[in-house]
Amino acid sequence: MRIMMAATAMGALMLGACAMTGGGAGGGDQTAVADLITANGQSVGRATATAVGGDIRLVVEGRNMPPGMHGAHVHTVGRCEAPTFETAGGHWNPTTRQHGMENPAGPHAGDAPNLDVQSDGRGTLTFTLPGGTFDGLFDGDGSAMMIHAGPDDMKTDPSGNSGGRIACGVFRRA
Repeated sequence: MRIMMAATAMGALMLGACAMTGGGAGGGDQTAVADLITANGQSVGRATATAVGGDIRLVVEGRNMPPGMHGAHVHTVGRCEAPTFETAGGHWNPTTRQHGMENPAGPHAGDAPNLDVQSDGRGTLTFTLPGGTFDGLFDGDGSAMMIHAGPDDMKTDPSGNSGGRIACGVFRRA
């Protein structure tokens, strides 16, 4: 009887651990990272995407960046070729919506709030991309995290008037 109770308790602990870490039938955690670089190859941070339920939690940690507000978006192609990073394509938008969280016809799946970089060059953004999937993030041509020169106005299609692309990183499975 004690052995059966111990086995039951151990099974419950293991299931609880799987639930807390995202493990179990789905094959474990789904995490991806994108190391952010500037056009001259300087490392300026990292973006981490983690599957949480049916969404993707995005954490962007910037360093050595220009102070101020910067548009932050997941872009549709996993290529970051300097100097303009145009090879990353437009915003990740599998549902063909318009840009901006304040746009009644939006947002894109890759739209995120602005990254607020402090005077020391550091900034952190944590946000959930609703409805984003790892299958979409890692489709045939992958995806990239992009930081723009200026703030995103959260409504203007297609990119929120956020200016040039100053940092880019290709997502890879962690």
